[in-house]
Amino acid sequence: MVGDPARIRKRSVVVSGHPTSVTMEDAFWKVLQDIAETRDVSLNQLVSEVDRSREGNLSSALRVFVLQWVKGRRETRG
Repeated sequence: MVGDPARIRKRSVVVSGHPTSVTMEDAFWKVLQDIAETRDVSLNQLVSEVDRSREGNLSSALRVFVLQWVKGRRETRG
């Protein structure tokens, strides 16, 4: 990844048909995009999926989702 992975970036997304913005570190955006590509869905679709099951802040829910995904991949690799 080029640049500072801790750099905060605000991005516009469409969540369940409604535009909004989400602020997260570049490292989380990168992994979130990787997850979307792995699942063959758009970033907006993935964010909408997380949004439907979240409680509280969307940025926090996305960070936790990314951490759980990374942890799950690590466990399956043994």
